[in-house]
Amino acid sequence: MRKIIVEPYNPEWPCTFEKLRDFVLPVLADIIVTIEHVGSTSVPGLAAKPIIDMDVVVPTQAEIEPAVQRLATLGYVHQGDLGVPGREAFVAPADKPVHHLYVCTEANNEYRRHVLFRDHLRKHPEVAKRYGELKQKLAQIFQNDRVGYTDAKSEFVTEVLKRSGWK
Repeated sequence: MRKIIVEPYNPEWPCTFEKLRDFVLPVLADIIVTIEHVGSTSVPGLAAKPIIDMDVVVPTQAEIEPAVQRLATLGYVHQGDLGVPGREAFVAPADKPVHHLYVCTEANNEYRRHVLFRDHLRKHPEVAKRYGELKQKLAQIFQNDRVGYTDAKSEFVTEVLKRSGWK
C-alpha cells in the first residue's frame, strides 16, 4: 500500500500530459476523437496526487478493442473496466511518468463527469482552492487508505457536479 501524497500544483503537469499524449497519439490518431487531460493535475493551481489522468476518447464501442490492441504495442497493460462500464483502464509502461490512461466513448458518463468537473474547477479557482485544501487534509487522515480518501471526497465532487448541471 503506497502512502497518499497530495502535492502543490506543479506547472510541469500539463507538459507531462502533452508528452504522454504525443507518445500514444501515433498509434491511435485514426480512431480517436480526442485525448483529454483530466483529473486534478489538469486544473491550474490545484493540489493533486502527482499522477496524470488521461481519457482517450473514441467515437463508438467499435473502436475500443482496436485501441486496446494498439496501446499494447506501446507497453500498456489492459486491466478491463475496473468496475466502470464502458471505460477501459490500463497500467502504464514502467519507463513513462506515472499516469492513468482510460479509453472510453464520447457518450461514456465517467468521461463526461471528468470533463464537467475539470472545467468547473478551471472556471472557479476558489472552488478549486477549497478542493485542494480538502484533498490535502484527507491525504493526512487517510494516508494509506485510497478507498477512504476517495469516498471522503465524494460529497464535494457530487456537489460541484450538481452545480455544473450534472443530472
